[in-house]
Amino acid sequence: MTDPLGALFASSPTPVTWVLVYIVVQRLAELVHANRNTRRLLGEGGQEYGADHYQYFIFLHSAWIAIIALLVDPQHAIDPAMLALFVATQLLRVWTLASIGRWWTTRIISAPHFDRVKRGPYKFISHPNYLVVVLEIAIVPLMLGLPWVALVFSVLTALLLRHRIGVENKVLGERGPSKVRESSGQ
Repeated sequence: MTDPLGALFASSPTPVTWVLVYIVVQRLAELVHANRNTRRLLGEGGQEYGADHYQYFIFLHSAWIAIIALLVDPQHAIDPAMLALFVATQLLRVWTLASIGRWWTTRIISAPHFDRVKRGPYKFISHPNYLVVVLEIAIVPLMLGLPWVALVFSVLTALLLRHRIGVENKVLGERGPSKVRESSGQ
């Protein structure tokens, strides 16, 4: 890259700019939605589990966006195949969130009276939103010409998700198979 650090902020908007704007707006909207659901679920008797690692996800996702924004070449040509993968990942995100509905949060909230979601992608995979996160963390920097960012953040995300999925599966397993509803999805 021959552009100076932060060149994105000194150039006119490009397709790269709009991809990053979309990601930031989407993440902020998800946080608002998730926080609303979290408050409601806690009010309905839910309890939070795994709160000790939540701040690491916030830091990791914020750092991922910031590093991409600082290092990306705003004139980078977006490969149509990578863009198609990104769009497909976003469609999976929408399907996942629509399927889990009012139970989706960015935290692990559980209670014995929450039933398990078994519709949409949850029929096929236990944690579809984590699949979306893994794909997005890799696809976006690859699409924008930053393969090392994809590698580093994919490894860090995998380490965090390994811990989080373990916590979540333990919580879900303690409720038994017929009285479980997944209510998280970072």
